[in-house]
Amino acid sequence: MDIGIYALNGARYMVGEEPVWVTAQETKTDPVKFKDGVDETIQFQLGFASGAVASCLSSYNINHLDRFFLSGDKGFAEMRPSTDYGPIRGRTHQGELTQPVTIHQMVQMDEMADIILTNKKPVAPVNGEEPLKDLKIIDAIYQAVNRKKSHLLLKKTYRNRFS
Repeated sequence: MDIGIYALNGARYMVGEEPVWVTAQETKTDPVKFKDGVDETIQFQLGFASGAVASCLSSYNINHLDRFFLSGDKGFAEMRPSTDYGPIRGRTHQGELTQPVTIHQMVQMDEMADIILTNKKPVAPVNGEEPLKDLKIIDAIYQAVNRKKSHLLLKKTYRNRFS
């Protein structure tokens, strides 16, 4: 579920909470190419304490899905492409977002170099806590696929990133 990390991370950031449950389904249309242990497509849903639900998809066999879409009572926000090199375009219910085109990977690498070379304080923690949270949720997604459970409750073993 290499690509799924982006959807998972995007959902956590957009909702501003950690999921309290997951459910997931796996689809394989080509069992020769995608043997046991090799994902083709995993659909997963994340439930949050506030009642928000994220519906996510990770696939190596479906094209043109590179998009984040957030919908709520007061409107929507969309980013496309969401993980590719871009140029990234965004829009909301109020219209197009007009931001300068930047290559976000280059900005990230420049920031990392400044952290190492000049002891710059990172904007986001780089201590490994966030990736560990992602991996725990990905593990729960795989468990939900394998157990075919409708909801797998997550243990609260980490702090909310926004507290």
